[in-house]
Amino acid sequence: MQILLIEDDLRVAELIQRGLTEHGFTPTLAYDGLSGKKLALQNNYDLLITDIILPKMDGLDLCKEIRQAKPDIPIIMLTALGTTDDKVEGFDAGADDYLVKPFEMRELLVRIRALLKRNSKNTQHTGFIIRYADLEMNLHAKVVKREDKEINLTPKEFKLLEYMLQNPERVLSRSEIAEKVWDTHFDTGTNFIDVYINYLRKKIDKDHNNKLIHTKSGMGFVLKSE
Repeated sequence: MQILLIEDDLRVAELIQRGLTEHGFTPTLAYDGLSGKKLALQNNYDLLITDIILPKMDGLDLCKEIRQAKPDIPIIMLTALGTTDDKVEGFDAGADDYLVKPFEMRELLVRIRALLKRNSKNTQHTGFIIRYADLEMNLHAKVVKREDKEINLTPKEFKLLEYMLQNPERVLSRSEIAEKVWDTHFDTGTNFIDVYINYLRKKIDKDHNNKLIHTKSGMGFVLKSE
């Protein structure tokens, strides 16, 4: 598996490179955002790991540009910034996972393997359309419509809504959403999942009398037509 690592801290980059190599991956290093972008666009990598604070181009802008050109490549962000807002910003830029420094190499390896496994299964949904009430999602075109009006979603909002559409009228706990949508376990003490649910609710239910996204106090969230 070919992995592109973009990290300007030489010591951290070398430690990650060594760990990846020891576990059978082939890492390529870039030490600034522009070099990383050039490598990512010119070559085919199985996964990309990038810091957020980088010289020449920060990791958020880098992620956005790579995501536009290569929408399917898994991206993990590494950063010392660990607040909920920081994580939301990273996911909105197109990251698939988010790891806060300092971290253990084995945790990074778990995240890498989960993303690679998930990515290998993505083709089973090609061309499929999911409908619930007056809401429609085209998994192939990545388009969401309600009453035939297109709704613009970020990649993570899309994936969250996809999971809810695949499990309508069933209460989904925060831990289940974290595991199934983000392939990981988030700190249950944060309001991360709630932030994304609120984003979706504003986009999906705004200006509609029939609300589809509901909160079940103490239990989780449910997609239900009332």
